[in-house]
Amino acid sequence: MDVLGSSKPMIATQEEMVEARVPIPYRDQCAHLLIPLNKCRHAEFFLPWKCENERHVYEKCEYELVMERMLQMQKIREAEAKLKQSHKQGTIPLIPKTANA
Repeated sequence: MDVLGSSKPMIATQEEMVEARVPIPYRDQCAHLLIPLNKCRHAEFFLPWKCENERHVYEKCEYELVMERMLQMQKIREAEAKLKQSHKQGTIPLIPKTANA
């Protein structure tokens, strides 16, 4: 299942996320990495120095999603600015410029 506007596919299914009790806000394209991370955290009693590799991989995936969204937003803003600029150039001024000004 692909997510609209994202280059990363959705790997974890809804059933897998429900079974792993992944909170709804975390059910994104990186959920397939969060499931083993949470299992490791529970097995290791949430010790911060455990599960470092799983946490790093998950956080890198989340970072890439954020950067992808920022890039998409930047492209949208540039397109809007370009559209606004083209509309601005084609308008007739309300006060005409005189020859002496």
